[in-house]
Amino acid sequence: YKASHLQEAEQMKVLEGAKIVYSAGFFITVSPESMDIASEKAAEKGAVYCLNLSAPFIVQVPPFRAQLEKLLPAVDFLFGNEDEARAYAEAVGWETTDVEFIATRLSLVPMKAGKPPRKVVITQGCDPTVVAIRGSVTKYPVVALPQEKLVDTNGAGDAFVGGFLAALSKGQDIA
Repeated sequence: YKASHLQEAEQMKVLEGAKIVYSAGFFITVSPESMDIASEKAAEKGAVYCLNLSAPFIVQVPPFRAQLEKLLPAVDFLFGNEDEARAYAEAVGWETTDVEFIATRLSLVPMKAGKPPRKVVITQGCDPTVVAIRGSVTKYPVVALPQEKLVDTNGAGDAFVGGFLAALSKGQDIA
């Protein structure tokens, strides 16, 4: 995927009309320039820009982490899981594994001028989901499934974000 594809009239029309723009962190490995364009266009049009950490290696590889950190001031919602959050903390030298602390720190990274505070949403499997806004943490309980009902957890985070963004698009609040 190349930025020139995103810059084609058809794709730009879709991007410019979006109310919510979501980038998986994996895209950092493919076309960081496209993520820059998407985040800038979202800010210009007043859309919500969302980013997912996606995998520990995204924050562990310096050029990928640099791109993520470049995008952070434009990110309205940052999603990740506890492993990704801890990998970020380790990569930047925070010397903590406390997910609430990490989410708090990430929520306090300055935003671009005029943007509302970032919401950091960290899932933890069957443990409460951590949401940090302006350095304040709220934990939301998760209804745990019995072990025998779990078939495969691959894609669980993607499903969570999909449901979260669907609710957000319908005007629902985090709670």
